[in-house]
Amino acid sequence: MAKGLTTVSDFAVAPRRSRPVDPAAKQDDPSAEGPAEQAAAPLNAEADQPSNRLLAPTEEARRERSVSKALQREDSRVRLRDLKRARGRESKHYVNCPLDYETKKRLEKASFENDVKMTVIMKAAIDQYLKDNGY
Repeated sequence: MAKGLTTVSDFAVAPRRSRPVDPAAKQDDPSAEGPAEQAAAPLNAEADQPSNRLLAPTEEARRERSVSKALQREDSRVRLRDLKRARGRESKHYVNCPLDYETKKRLEKASFENDVKMTVIMKAAIDQYLKDNGY
């Protein structure tokens, strides 16, 4: 079965059980089973209609719910896209600088010993230099 072709009608659903009108009355008066049972049947049939209405909403309610869910999904999609773009903008500004062998080895050693990425160390060093010089 394809992922997008599954519908609600593909699943078997058991019918709801009808509830007795007043279970306390049935336990108290066992002799009133005859007429009370006949009167309870139409009441249960009427009681099932509102529950059926809740299970099968009107076309307008179904459309309104689907539109609101679609708008919510769209808003979430747009927010996620904007978040990804903002993250991309933050990391796209690269600076290439040649380092001599000694400086590169010292940077690698500091990175390894402190369990910090080399880029984090370089960014902190550049930031500190700019602050110290008034930039």
